[in-house]
Amino acid sequence: MKSRAVQFLEAHQSGEQSTFEADAQWRRENEAWLKRSRSVALAIIDYMQDNGLSRNDVAVRLGVSPQYVSKILSGKVNFSFKSVAEIEDKLGVDCFRAAAIV
Repeated sequence: MKSRAVQFLEAHQSGEQSTFEADAQWRRENEAWLKRSRSVALAIIDYMQDNGLSRNDVAVRLGVSPQYVSKILSGKVNFSFKSVAEIEDKLGVDCFRAAAIV
């Protein structure tokens, strides 16, 4: 007889194969820039909190969509130097310093 926990897990298992291993490998391969991207995201989050801004407010200031701001704040954007410079100019956030702290 199966326990309730096993029955629950079987009833709710996904039909799709897990991508956990591939995702972990990708994170290992991209660790260097992901750390810096997360640092930039945290610097922007600090800026938002200090200035009482929402994602929409930041999107307007950057001239991008709120969805792109959400992507930035996820810490998974492989920024170009141009993108970082635009963030620094438009928000006054020192992204290079934030990324160097890692």
